[in-house]
Amino acid sequence: MSDQQTNPKGQKTLSKRIGDILIDRGLITNEQIQQALAVQRESNMKLGEVLVDEGFITSDELVDAISERLNVPKITLDNVFVDPDVLSILPLELVKRHQLLPVFKIGDTLTVAMADPLDFIAVDEVRYLTKLKINRVVATRETILHAVEEHYSVKDSLEDALSDIAKQQQTDLRSTASGALGDDIVAGEAPVIKYVNLLITQALKDRSSDIHVEPEEDTVRLRYRVNGILQEEGTPPKSVQSALISRLKIMAGMDVSEQRVPQDGRFTFATGQGPVDVRVSTLPTIHGEKIVLRLLDRRNLLLGIDKLGFDPATEQRFRNILSKPEGLILISGPTGSGKTSTLYAMLDELNSPEKNIITVEDPVEYNLPHINQVQTNEKVELTFASCLRAILRQNPDVIMVGEIRDSETAQMAVRSAMTGHLVLSTIHTNDAAGAVSRLLDMEVESFLLGSALLGVVAQRLVRAVCPSCSVDDPPPQEVMARLQLPAGAPTTFVRGEGCPKCGDTGFKGRSGVFEFLMIDDAVQRLILSQSPASEIKRHAVAHGMKTLHQHALEKALNGETTYREVLRVTQRAESDEATTKNAQSVHI
Repeated sequence: MSDQQTNPKGQKTLSKRIGDILIDRGLITNEQIQQALAVQRESNMKLGEVLVDEGFITSDELVDAISERLNVPKITLDNVFVDPDVLSILPLELVKRHQLLPVFKIGDTLTVAMADPLDFIAVDEVRYLTKLKINRVVATRETILHAVEEHYSVKDSLEDALSDIAKQQQTDLRSTASGALGDDIVAGEAPVIKYVNLLITQALKDRSSDIHVEPEEDTVRLRYRVNGILQEEGTPPKSVQSALISRLKIMAGMDVSEQRVPQDGRFTFATGQGPVDVRVSTLPTIHGEKIVLRLLDRRNLLLGIDKLGFDPATEQRFRNILSKPEGLILISGPTGSGKTSTLYAMLDELNSPEKNIITVEDPVEYNLPHINQVQTNEKVELTFASCLRAILRQNPDVIMVGEIRDSETAQMAVRSAMTGHLVLSTIHTNDAAGAVSRLLDMEVESFLLGSALLGVVAQRLVRAVCPSCSVDDPPPQEVMARLQLPAGAPTTFVRGEGCPKCGDTGFKGRSGVFEFLMIDDAVQRLILSQSPASEIKRHAVAHGMKTLHQHALEKALNGETTYREVLRVTQRAESDEATTKNAQSVHI
């Protein structure tokens, strides 16, 4: 006698239950089944979900049992490439609601991966929507949700939202013509709100640091900065410009009616993984207000020192000076080089109940627990220097100054470092040795600087090669000379070809490259004699300091980045150094 029965719709079901199969396989006991059934009655969850949630079985074991019971093939989605044309067959809303994924289409048959192949309502809805025959395969709920997140883009929803805005604008025009205003205007905000939310959601999904909204003559250009590089993300029609910019200004607490002067604001954007702080800046242009949103996602910033990208030897030397009770530690580099991440990693390392840590920042980018943070305000003359004077009366152990910009701040930071405080700050210079010259130019006395300065870290960020699409990439012969490879070094380099996991960029994430100048007795003497930065650097390199170029090249040879990134990120610092050497040789 067959163990199969037919339900009223004609679909076959099996009399052997999931629990029986799992017991037969020795994966669970009768007692565990009874416990799960008790939980199921209270939660209305499926028995299989309860068994997984209670830790009795794994998701893979559940899928194997479902596959056997229903005679439905099992699929592993991690290794499956899904054609974008197949993904477009089903809308994202339906896919998420029923926890399924269209996998491939052959002829008039669509294969759909489902966590619950017995969800006949979902099957009927997909069949009705697509007018295709449906072939079910089973996969774990986790892999389906991960695949949906990976394969489906918010861009489709963005296009729908743009369409809704256009329809609403037509409705508003008709309402205006007929004189029927009022509630329609309030209702008309909904599509714009949805569009802005989707815009930010897509940027966060792409791990963008900034969103650029740039009005042009006939369109509005959208660009995201991903891994430090701006990339095009679309061109909404000119008709949405006013609504889009107004919505962003309202969210940021700006004056919507003022379009002649730059404005700054900020707001918090809620996500499933926690709030994200968004800083907003406007700039009047000839085609309208340009807006830049800086996305301050704590998940991308709060790294430990061991995650920044130091090599082990440099990291240990860096930790040694960070453990000092007093002195000045500087982080140098251009805007966007990761200085803030390094500063916050240092604060996280130092943070403890025994220390009074105070920061003065412009602006405060992230709220750090158990640390006193001060926001500068030029309008009321709350500057870095005036904050420092007040902070010194607050009995601090550690002081973080967001940036040394002027002579007064520089002198106060150095004096604070000499009076029993550990002072951390940033400065804009091309390399570590250049920070010494910059402080001397800011009229800091050389004997004070030599005594107070513990070390300087210069840094840059290089894009990391995507491990899923990494291939060998031998550089041309003329490039080999520019790379300045040491004698006997390997010449194997890699690059990313581009794949769905990295958005076809070949890169996934960024890593720091560092140049750490530690102030020893010899460097102190060079500072006291006000020696040029090039001489300080030569001494440091001769005594083991890796330059930015050397560290980046080391990462490229290890397969972490590309030789093109080495040249892109460090050639300016190297060329500046070469120019200095040439100038000195001419002078001599």
